[in-house]
Amino acid sequence: MRKMMSAALAAMMMVSLAACGSSAPAPAETTAAPATEAATTAAPETEAATEAATEAETEAETEAAAAELTTVEDGKLTVAMSPDFAPYEFYAIGEDGTPTLAGFDVSLAEHIADHLGLELEIIPMDFDGTIMELSQHNVDLGISGYSPSPDRADVMDFSDIYYTGGQSFVCLQANKDKFTSLEDTNKADLTVGAQVGSIQADLAKENSPEADLIQMAKVTDLIAEVLNGKMDGAYIETLVAESYARNYPDLCVVLPVPYDQEGSVVGVNKGNEALLAGVNEAIQECLANGQMEDWVAKANELASGEIFEGMIEE
Repeated sequence: MRKMMSAALAAMMMVSLAACGSSAPAPAETTAAPATEAATTAAPETEAATEAATEAETEAETEAAAAELTTVEDGKLTVAMSPDFAPYEFYAIGEDGTPTLAGFDVSLAEHIADHLGLELEIIPMDFDGTIMELSQHNVDLGISGYSPSPDRADVMDFSDIYYTGGQSFVCLQANKDKFTSLEDTNKADLTVGAQVGSIQADLAKENSPEADLIQMAKVTDLIAEVLNGKMDGAYIETLVAESYARNYPDLCVVLPVPYDQEGSVVGVNKGNEALLAGVNEAIQECLANGQMEDWVAKANELASGEIFEGMIEE
């Protein structure tokens, strides 16, 4: 019986083997599957390799740009700034009475230096001095709420706009009814003010040519003259004017002043294309991620507290 069963089993095995042998295409299909699987596995590896190559290329370009970038002093970014322009730049007074340079222009300068991998040195000076030092290539950048006016293009290169603002005419709250339009500022018996070398001085000449124009080095001096009645009004950047009005209730931001180039730019050493490119990269970065809005909000908050605007002796 066992022999018969063995014979039967042997016969069945032979039939089974014959059946397998007749399915010739099957092995080909079986071997094709691993090839597809290998291709699928290789795809992410190829993508990763491409990403790595792209990153390496970007890093190489960054290193090349850094190699081309030159500054007045190797390894350092020197920035001229006029700290009498809250909330752009000013001194915030701490609880212990210590003044600290603050403002969103200061935050931007720090961001640019970090982006370029340079040590930051901010050099405080009067506003017209920032333009002079930049034109003479004594500093790398000027960051002081510059507007990109055509005459400044002769002495500096302009970065992209990092903040869009406006221009205003301010006066005493008690006198605001006297100024219902800019035409009311254009009278021979009026004295108006503006900062030396500023866009506001140009706007004063344009809108109030009949008035007696007094130009002063510091915005703080202009505000003081308006508050004590020695000046009928002054042309001041809107954000700055609003900051002063919060601190001095007697001051009124009475009129908007039309200006077709409303916005602030960084002044860059003329002809330094690598530095200009790096500055623009840093600006676009802080605009895209919302940092600039945060800096402006923080600067406004600090400017509403105890501050000092102007030069502080060491």
